[in-house]
Amino acid sequence: MQQTKTKSIDMVLPIILLSYFMILLDNSIIFTGTVKIAEDLGLNQMQLSWVSNAYSLTFGGMLLFGGRAGDIFGRKRMYQIGLVIFALGSLFVGLAGNAGVIITARAFQGIGSAILAPTTLAILMDNYQGEARTKAVVAYGSMAGIGTAFGLIIGGMLASLFTWRDGFFINVPVSILMFILSAKFIHERETEKGKIDFLGYIVSVIGMIALVYSIVGEAYNLISFIIAVLFLGFFIYHEAKTAAPIMPLSLFKNKERLGAYISRFTFLGSMLTLWFLTPQMMQNYFGYSPLLTGVAFFPVTVAIFISALQVPRLTKLWDNTKLMIIGLITTAIGLGSLALFNGEIGYWFGIAIPMVILGIGQGFTLSPLTAAGIAHTSAEEAGAAAGVVNMVHQIGGSVGLSIVVALSAGVSDLIASYQLQMTIATVFVLISLLSAIFLVRAGTKRK
Repeated sequence: MQQTKTKSIDMVLPIILLSYFMILLDNSIIFTGTVKIAEDLGLNQMQLSWVSNAYSLTFGGMLLFGGRAGDIFGRKRMYQIGLVIFALGSLFVGLAGNAGVIITARAFQGIGSAILAPTTLAILMDNYQGEARTKAVVAYGSMAGIGTAFGLIIGGMLASLFTWRDGFFINVPVSILMFILSAKFIHERETEKGKIDFLGYIVSVIGMIALVYSIVGEAYNLISFIIAVLFLGFFIYHEAKTAAPIMPLSLFKNKERLGAYISRFTFLGSMLTLWFLTPQMMQNYFGYSPLLTGVAFFPVTVAIFISALQVPRLTKLWDNTKLMIIGLITTAIGLGSLALFNGEIGYWFGIAIPMVILGIGQGFTLSPLTAAGIAHTSAEEAGAAAGVVNMVHQIGGSVGLSIVVALSAGVSDLIASYQLQMTIATVFVLISLLSAIFLVRAGTKRK
């Protein structure tokens, strides 16, 4: 009996890591396959940005729901529901024939990811203890760097040698396999009593979607902005009054946490801009294939992975806030260098070296931002704080990318447009830096 239980636990980590890699792969295909997707479906730049935004908005908006639902209805059950939703969304993305279908399908995919992301990490915490738990969490975190790097290669290979649609179709059999393995090897834990604030979730998601549409929408922008203000305003009012808020407003009273949320929001706006628009520039200007584009991103993915491994040691040497500030300064230097790119410089000096610099900065930044985002929380607040960290991560990327696309839409020259886009992304990082200095650092000093 004990041997069977041990075998089940040994299988949990591979199941969770493969599920996480599947989500990362889809993002990589979007990054490397954007030009092909735009050509096949006749999408303009704003419609193409919604292929990413629709996913990020539902992902970010539903994250708090996904974690809470796992506590109440069972993590194994919600994990399997997330797999089904993600697989169906992937199938519909692969079958999409126009902008409306692919954007809707990507939004549906995001709901599946919002359920999978918090439940996978929770399942790891349930099944591993002590040193085994530490190793499992490190493996889970390392998959972000490894998965993104190899995901870009695999996504580029599928888009170049086959079609970008195959990268989404492959999720269907993988999800079925994960469902079967989870049914056999993952055991359900005891559920908690409680209720889910459905009104809060619905109002917040509508407000965030309306906000992004007001920036990049092709019509009714003012009406969308008014709707966003009304719904997000009501959401804040509702969270202040309800007995079981999905986002306790007390989290924002601490300067360190507040600064971390603002910094992460603007930081991810710059990073999604980089990951989404640079592959398009490479393919449209250099004539790279999606596969070569994936290879061309190796400098930044390797730099992120290696620098992230140094974070525990450097945090002890300095401290969390200093490392965050150093990371943001380094990222700003890298992005600022990309903003100087022109055709005469070429890939190695104009793209690769700046990406190594900003990759080091990103590797130094994200972990300290996460730690600051959940700092000084009670046991009751910790889960909600982690949810807010993930939410601003996703929503910040969508809002930032939308602003960049809207501001650069009128620039027709490819290089001039890219220079403007990277300049705006650099400004976002500088805002993150100011927030880290004047809020996170100030909040740390008071403790």
